[in-house]
Amino acid sequence: MTSARRILIDAETTPFYHVINRCVRRAYLCGEDKLTGKSFEHRRGWIVDKIKALSTIFCIDICAYAVMSNHYHLVLKIDLNEANALSHRDVISRWQQLFHGNEVASKYMKGEGLIEGEQILLDGLIAEWQERLSSISWFMRCLNEEVARKANREDECKGAFWEGRFKSQALLDEQAVLACMMYVDLNPIRAGIADSLQTSDFTSIQERITELNTTRNTEEKALKTKDMAVTITVMPLKALAEFDGAAHQGTQSGIPFHFSDYLQLIDWTGRAIRHDKKGFIDSSRPKLLCELGISSDAWLTSTQEFRRQYSGISGRWDTMCEFKRKHQSGKWCKGKASSQAIHPSP
Repeated sequence: MTSARRILIDAETTPFYHVINRCVRRAYLCGEDKLTGKSFEHRRGWIVDKIKALSTIFCIDICAYAVMSNHYHLVLKIDLNEANALSHRDVISRWQQLFHGNEVASKYMKGEGLIEGEQILLDGLIAEWQERLSSISWFMRCLNEEVARKANREDECKGAFWEGRFKSQALLDEQAVLACMMYVDLNPIRAGIADSLQTSDFTSIQERITELNTTRNTEEKALKTKDMAVTITVMPLKALAEFDGAAHQGTQSGIPFHFSDYLQLIDWTGRAIRHDKKGFIDSSRPKLLCELGISSDAWLTSTQEFRRQYSGISGRWDTMCEFKRKHQSGKWCKGKASSQAIHPSP
């Protein structure tokens, strides 16, 4: 029996969530249809562009993503501090980028006076919109509806494009966030469609490495014509969530690791997963595994089987059980052995 999304996602308990959605049709979400020879590769760009645009509007950061042939993975972080700090005008402005504006909200934005009834209505709308701007459900709704409409128009057909509503996993601690991000970033390598991080197209790790190796684009671009040069200001999309290295420090504004440590670990893990790579067995564990006390075998199993190891929750076993009791009125949850393997006892 499926559970209501409100009991599966609780930003107060954890801001980090792994979400997955799968295409329902035989025709690929992306990739090439071998039967017809038609390529759908361009649809991968639709998804990456849309999640970046939505992250700019919503108070939700993109920690990791991977767009595969018939499904995609995201690791999202809800930023409640940003959501709570939004002014009324910020909320209305952001919401109107997603949906047609309300007449009363439009009057307010123009500086026109509102009668008492209109003000009460507007206050209610703003409270509702502000809550939705930090909602993963609304983020996913905006993403999936647009992709489905564009694909249906392109395929000249009607009907469901997605298999069903998206699936989510709450990531309750650092080990769960780290294992899940690596599981997502290594999807193409694990599937055998890429042989390195740099060639793992449409993944967050490829984007991060590219950004590391090249100078970031400036916000201003010069358009030169025969007669003159015109400078325009381009509003950049929000970048991927940053690694702030705040592990074990209580405060957490980004991903709680240093990127250099993450890069070392994912390179080591990717080589271990690809058995055709020479030297994939390394006797020394990467720094992060040593700090977290995770064995090499347990780590490699987790990064390859993460989605199947757990159901809707991942983390230390006692916190998983507590989350289950609090939100889902159940005493059993999947993944005890897997959790204990990457959360060794002190």
